[in-house]
Amino acid sequence: MIFAANLKCNHTRASFENYAKEINSYQNNEDEIFIFPPSTAFSNLKLNFFQGAQNFYPCKNGAYTGEIAQEHLEEFNIQSVLIGHSERRTLGESEEFLRAKFDFAKNLGYNIIYCIGESLETKQAKKSLDFLKNQLDNIDLNYNKLIIAYEPIYSIGTGVSADSKDIEEVLNFLSQFGSNKFLYGGSVNQENIKTICSLKNCHGVLVGSAALKADNFLKMIQIAKG
Repeated sequence: MIFAANLKCNHTRASFENYAKEINSYQNNEDEIFIFPPSTAFSNLKLNFFQGAQNFYPCKNGAYTGEIAQEHLEEFNIQSVLIGHSERRTLGESEEFLRAKFDFAKNLGYNIIYCIGESLETKQAKKSLDFLKNQLDNIDLNYNKLIIAYEPIYSIGTGVSADSKDIEEVLNFLSQFGSNKFLYGGSVNQENIKTICSLKNCHGVLVGSAALKADNFLKMIQIAKG
């Protein structure tokens, strides 16, 4: 299984080092664990998990005020990135820019977790599947280090997860277009993680607020694995 945690704008360098040490205590070669801290908290510790970047600019370096680039990621041996999260899209990241980020990361051989998701209005209009397929058409689904994270916008940070039947319908639909692994994200917690991870074509989860404490995240992993 794949267990990913997006810590968003939380944790300092000191608090994330404590977090990382606790995650390091989990030993299981069957699972892949990705943790995405804020860039100011990147750790140089030897890690038993994939440390990833929540955001980056598709360049090695340059005159891009406020951005982080390839050489900043490489300083911390980061080769995993999150692309397409709805919170980044809301800030103005277009399909064209997301494709540029994807292609840049792909050319570097990075692990990519690519987020897609629809609004409640799109879901109620019964246009979810076409909308999500259009988002996937923007990238190369044949890239072998690509993981797709389905994160319905109406579930992110709301405490209300999508219905398991809806999640399974979406993942089954998306699985037709490639051999990618799929995660679900959106108000995943200790109460629903086992059900979500047992769904067909679900290979794991992308967790937000429920993973801000390392012990909670590890508990979720234990619950998911039964």
